[in-house]
Amino acid sequence: MSVDTSFEARTGTLLAELPTTSEAELRAHVAAAAAAAPGVGAARPGVRREWLTALADALEAASDELVAAADRETGLGEPRLTGEVARCAGQLRFYGDVAVEGSWLGVTIDGSRGATPDLRRMQVPLGPVAVLGASNFPFAFGLLGHDVASALAAGCPVLGKIHPAHPATGRLLAAVAGEALTAAGAPVGTFGAVSGFEAGLGLVRADTVAAVGFTGSQRGGLALWRAAQERSVPIPVYAEMGTVNPVVVTTAGARRLDEIAEGFVASFTLGMGQFCTKPGLLLVPRGHRAADRVAQALRTAAPAGWLLTEAIAAAYGRGLEDLVAAGGRLVGPEAAPEPGPEAGPEAGWGAGWGAGWHAAPAVVEAPATGLVADSPLIEECFGPVALVVEYAGTAERDRILAALPGALAGAVHGGGPGDPEVPDLVRALAGRVGRVLVGDWPTGVALTWSQQHGGPWPATTAPSATSVGAAALARFTRPVAWQSVPAEALPEPLRDGNPWGLPRRVDGELA
Repeated sequence: MSVDTSFEARTGTLLAELPTTSEAELRAHVAAAAAAAPGVGAARPGVRREWLTALADALEAASDELVAAADRETGLGEPRLTGEVARCAGQLRFYGDVAVEGSWLGVTIDGSRGATPDLRRMQVPLGPVAVLGASNFPFAFGLLGHDVASALAAGCPVLGKIHPAHPATGRLLAAVAGEALTAAGAPVGTFGAVSGFEAGLGLVRADTVAAVGFTGSQRGGLALWRAAQERSVPIPVYAEMGTVNPVVVTTAGARRLDEIAEGFVASFTLGMGQFCTKPGLLLVPRGHRAADRVAQALRTAAPAGWLLTEAIAAAYGRGLEDLVAAGGRLVGPEAAPEPGPEAGPEAGWGAGWGAGWHAAPAVVEAPATGLVADSPLIEECFGPVALVVEYAGTAERDRILAALPGALAGAVHGGGPGDPEVPDLVRALAGRVGRVLVGDWPTGVALTWSQQHGGPWPATTAPSATSVGAAALARFTRPVAWQSVPAEALPEPLRDGNPWGLPRRVDGELA
């Protein structure tokens, strides 16, 4: 039997070997979700909100135990993880409120006065959704994170895969969720959790699974996307994979470069650079010694921490080596000590900075001419490293932006109100990213009705979708129209009298 291995991130010590889901157990989970789908989809939004609220309450009640487990496995620290549990609970309640508000259903009625055929349209749940969550956010983007919460709010049972970076934490979360949903009266099969690589792939291939949510690496996301397209009935895969998120400093903005450098360092080292929204590239007008000034800000900040897994730590070391081999110059820190005896044979650059999966943050300077399509310089290096490039003028700056792959976010740091370069940069970035910021840093993703957390390929497999915010529910629904259907055969939201009290468009007018 295969196992998930749980490690202590700070020391690399093996904590436990946990059995993964068997084929028989996987079939049972899939069958339970399929059986639950009609009841979950038919439940009124207010009932679904009760389920999500119960999950939120249970998370908060188990916070101390969950945080302790996650801190051992991730090294992210109790303050960060305590805040993340609270954030996850808030997310669950938010999506419950979105479900009840109801505009996401898009209820539209034409012909109610007899002028045209009676035609009524709304979104309906897809059915069971498989969710493979993130390593870097065990709660907010994990087994009960955004994908799970928005799918449940939309009326879809969820089958979540426990991430191998924190398998003990995932099993605790699954137990908490199961008990809370049962107590709240949700149908058996509303939520299930599996573990192991084969089980995750099995979810994507299961005939009754209707959609997939994923947060992680490009390699993992594309593998799932291909598996979903090779099914006899392909299904959508909403994979948020992340790429290099650019930050552009204008000519006027360069006058406050030291201030910008401090903010840049704080952002790209947040969570040890393990955010999909990490700003990985800083573009600055030529002649400002930008890389040296960012490196000095890094030395002053002196961030430290651990990467999530041995594989991520090794990939980080290889990524730094690839950046240097492609023409980059390591600016700071100047050198790393030799790996200590605790570092395994796969340990890469920076392995000697501490035990376990510890790594050293770094700044790499590269020539503008090196930023071309397919260069390693414009590929994501997951971890606390950023590339700093000086450009000769607006033409070179715009050429670089055009060569960058699609990204989740892009930021402009200018000289303040009236900076003449800002409007053109905002327009240019809007064509390359899912969220444009001016004067802000992308590592904060607010949970709001207007949030867009997605982006053009290869940042995601579905650029029109978002995995954060009210619009996240739309991923797990599809539109259906009912024409000349008698009232008793209509879904409740489409019936005269508006029994669910939803916002609706009737004969072209919002009501």
